[in-house]
Order: sequence, then C-alpha cells, then structure tokens
Amino acid sequence: MERAKILVIDDEQIMRDGCTRILTKNGWEVLTAENGKQGLAHLQSHSGETDVILLDLMMPGMSGMEVLEQIRTNYPDLLVIVITGYATVESAVEAMKKGAYDFIPKPFTPDQLRIVVRRALEKRTLQKEAEFLRRERERSLRDIATEKSKLKTIINCMGDGVLVCDREGCIVLSNPAASRLLKIPEESLIGNYVSQCPLNPELLRTIEESLNVKDRNYISISQELSVGETGETFLRAHTAPVRNDLGETIGSVTVLQDISHLKELDKMKSEFIAMVAHELRAPLAAVEQQLTVILNRMAGEVTEKQEQLLSRAKERTKGLLDLIRDLLDLSKIEAGKMIQYKEPLTLREVIEKVVELMRTEAEQKKVDLQFFPPAQNPIVHADRSGMEGVFTNLISNAIKYTPEGGRVRITLNEEGGFAKVTVSDTGIGIKKEDLQRIFDKFYRVKTPQTRQIVGTGLGLSIVKSIIDAHLGSISVESEEGKGTTFTVLLPKETGTDFHPC
Repeated sequence: MERAKILVIDDEQIMRDGCTRILTKNGWEVLTAENGKQGLAHLQSHSGETDVILLDLMMPGMSGMEVLEQIRTNYPDLLVIVITGYATVESAVEAMKKGAYDFIPKPFTPDQLRIVVRRALEKRTLQKEAEFLRRERERSLRDIATEKSKLKTIINCMGDGVLVCDREGCIVLSNPAASRLLKIPEESLIGNYVSQCPLNPELLRTIEESLNVKDRNYISISQELSVGETGETFLRAHTAPVRNDLGETIGSVTVLQDISHLKELDKMKSEFIAMVAHELRAPLAAVEQQLTVILNRMAGEVTEKQEQLLSRAKERTKGLLDLIRDLLDLSKIEAGKMIQYKEPLTLREVIEKVVELMRTEAEQKKVDLQFFPPAQNPIVHADRSGMEGVFTNLISNAIKYTPEGGRVRITLNEEGGFAKVTVSDTGIGIKKEDLQRIFDKFYRVKTPQTRQIVGTGLGLSIVKSIIDAHLGSISVESEEGKGTTFTVLLPKETGTDFHPC
C-alpha cells in the first residue's frame, strides 16, 4: 500500500526533525522545508504526491498565512494543519477561515501530533475515494452518452425501420426509416401511444399482442403489410416482446423491411411463368394429339417396338401438360384470380362427382375406394371448380401412393362450425421429416416406391392455396408404411346448418 506523504514547513530545525522522528514511526513519509518559498517550490513539483501539510504560521520572510493563501488558491484539495506558537484562538480561527483543515499549538506532545495528523490523513483518504468515485461516475456517464450516441447513429442510418414501445404501448424510439416506410411523420410516432398513431391495423394488433403476451415461449411474429392509400408499398414486419432478466415484458420492438421490390420481382416471375406455360401448352397438346393418332393406328400400322417408344413419349408429353396446367393454376393463385366465383355448395355432391371420376383408376389398381357421406349435408361458400380440384388432387394422390389391394376412404362430417373432410389411405406413408415440407412448391418425397410415380410437385401447394383462399385449413398425419390421412376444414356457409339429403 502506498505510504502517506507529509510535508512539514517550519523555519525551526528542531521542529522539523522532531516531526520527522515522530511521524516516521507510524510508517508515514515526511518531507521538510525551512521556509514558505521552499515549501511552495516543493508543492509545485510534487503536489500530487503530498497528502498533508504541517505549516508554521510564524516564519521569517513569507508568513504562514501567505503560504496558506497560496496553497488554498493553487492546491485546494490539500489539507493544511497550522502550527501556532501563540496558542491563541484568534490565530487558529483566522487560519481556519483561510482554509486550514486543523491546527495544533506549540508545544505539543507526540501523541497530539499523531492524532491530528491521523485525522487529517483519514479525511484525505475519504477525499481521494470521493474523487475516484466522481471520476468513475463521470466516466460511466460519458461512456453511456457515447454508447447512446453510437446507438442512435446506427439506428438512424439503418435502411430498415425500427419502432420500440414501452410496456404501456408508448413509442419511445423510432428512426427516420420507420417514418418513411410507414408514411407517418416522425413527430406523430415518438412519444405517442401506438393506439393513437395511424398504424396499419394488423401491425397495431400484433404490437398490442406482444405487449400483453404471458407465454414466455412467445418469441416473435412476422407479417406482410401493405401501406399507403393505394397499398403500393409492401412491408415485412418482425415484432417481438422485450423482456427483463425476470422474464417480464417491458416493451416491444418492431423491425420493418421494404419488400416492394421483391413483390414486383415475384409478380414478374409469375407473369413470365404464366406466359411461357401458356405458349408451350398449345404445341405440346398438338404433339400429344398426333401421338394418340399414331398409337390408334389411324395413320397406319406400327410395330410393337414403335408402340412402346410412342407410348413413353405420350406419357412424358402428358406429364409436361400436367406441369403446365399446374403452373398456370399457380400463377392464377398468386395473381388472386384462381377463386373468382363462390357459391353455396354441398360438399357431398362435389366429392361424389370426384369419386366417380377416380373409380376407374382405382379399379385398375385394385384399390378399394369408398366415400362415406353424412346423414346431413354441410353447405360451404366456395368455388366449385376449386373444390373439385382440391379433392381430385387428394383422392388421386391417395390412389397413386396406395399399393394394389389397398384402401382409400373419404369421410365428410361437421366439426365446430366447419365442414370436415378426411382422405385416408393405406399406402406407403410419408417420413416424419418430410411432413413439414409436402405443401412446398415443387417438393416431392423421394423414395424407391415413389420413383415411378409421375408428378409435378405442385399439386399439394395448389391445394393448400385454394383452401387458404376459402379461409380453411389442411393438415396431414402419416406413418411410413401404414398410410396417410389428409384433413380439410372449410367454414360452413354463414346462417346455414346441415341440410338433409
């Protein structure tokens, strides 16, 4: 530990030596000066190393009072103990008024000197600790201010919008990008409650949900929004609750990204695919027709080998036509034109029609195809061709992926205000890792059993899109080698119930 340093300024040699001898026994370092000028010169070069000064008031030349005044002016933190030979209250009071910390009258005992010096050193220690804490506080505040400035600069320079709310729903932070993307003036955001801001209703609902959520597993929610009077700007919003160390929700943060250009690219892609598919359909249909003419021997006899080759060509051509049909359906769905006319439909009628169309294919594979209609018919508000497409795809897939001698069962009933249709088979089933991707575009389960089955990988994606457009849902359960069940839920027509057959 660093030794305390004491400076003794006294013109008497005996006083300087006596103070040195007494104080060094306590482990303190003692420096001496025989007059005021020497003492001030020492302080000028070693002020930071001196803790306490013992100053004689009565010295020739520069008096102790003059020295004290200069010390208080130039070194206000130093503690000065004045030594007076008069032992008068007046001289001590005068010295204290000029800034002396304490005084000791001559003559004094060693213990008296140690006591007054020790008290001064304790005060000095407290002064140093206070100064250290003050510097640390200033440094911390400076660091905080610097970090805050850095954070503000970073957030304000971000291309993505940032919106931060406190637990009461008051917006406490936003950047220029958020104002630009939301098309709301910045002064209408900062300091205002989200419920009072002209935010997109879906975004407002999501922010309020994130502030009120109790489930600690709730992480974030992403959504696409259209803003502007004509909805020309598309945004992707990521909203998440902000939690403290105890898991309590103390606010929410929303990051906004402009995806208008991605939407435009997606639209261009869909239009290009639709154009290409449309242009390919006519020549491929012509090729298929010509192959049919040749295979039916309407243009002359063909050998067995030629028939095999032409049959394979026709099968491949049909596969391409199926792909083109699915691509055109997909482009219609993405353009919002697939479902154009909704009407009250009895699902029993739609499913029976599809089952009859599929019966020949089932019989050729020796698959037992059965539909179990309900006693009452649920009515849904739906597009007829869209519903026929949904169940044609599901039932056709069930037959394709069911080996000879298997079964396909279709049921129709009601569940909680929804019409519920299940399509179950005893086919090859789907692996657990593939279940979550079977509704993705162009995704096909690849196994030795499915290698020979022709498909585009778009059927289930189109089915899901059609059902979503009807505000319904589709789910799947499967076990490899034991079969698959698809469940479709469609909302019943408002104000209707089951109707008798």
